[in-house]
Amino acid sequence: MKVDNSPAERRRGKVRGKILSAAERVFAQEGQLGLSIRRLAEEIDYSPAAIYKYFDSKETLVDELKEAFFQRLLAEMDRGADLTLPFGQRARQALATYIRVAVAKPHHYAAAFNGQSWPEGPGEDDADFGETNKGRAFLMLKGMVEEGIAIGALQSELDAGLVAKSIWVALHGLAQMIAHIPGFPALKGGYSALSQDEFIDFHADLLIRGLEKDI
Repeated sequence: MKVDNSPAERRRGKVRGKILSAAERVFAQEGQLGLSIRRLAEEIDYSPAAIYKYFDSKETLVDELKEAFFQRLLAEMDRGADLTLPFGQRARQALATYIRVAVAKPHHYAAAFNGQSWPEGPGEDDADFGETNKGRAFLMLKGMVEEGIAIGALQSELDAGLVAKSIWVALHGLAQMIAHIPGFPALKGGYSALSQDEFIDFHADLLIRGLEKDI
């Protein structure tokens, strides 16, 4: 299919990019509730009607921001996938990368899991699920588990789909704890022997260690 690269389309692309960049800024400062078409128009000195030419609703715009988060996640996980490393080391790095990407922009991460963008009962075998960045992120995780089982690094009786979902829950939980409790893993009145970064690595190691095959 021929790509339209006309001056008009390039201008449209620039304006669209400007709107998305502004939406990211508002998102980071105020979260999803603070983002509205009117608020966005004020941010970039456009009229609301002008923005509606590019995004027909706030929900459409937010969905695109959510997809952008998962695109960023996929890129970071792919960038850190050094195939020369042993599987266990690569797997631990992948899980730790997920958490670090999530906590780098907590507003975006929280919004990425807002119910508006998740169909009821999504399954990894649904064709349309794999066509979204969030679907690809899950399938990448599932593929990692399948690889570990196939090469004998992980327990052979594991169900890759269930394990991937369980790991995702565990990663999501820590990302949310860090986002909502400043300084976690340290707690008020308590003491932590690990820094936040060290705890992320500890958490990733614990998850993979529980799945590895006894040698």
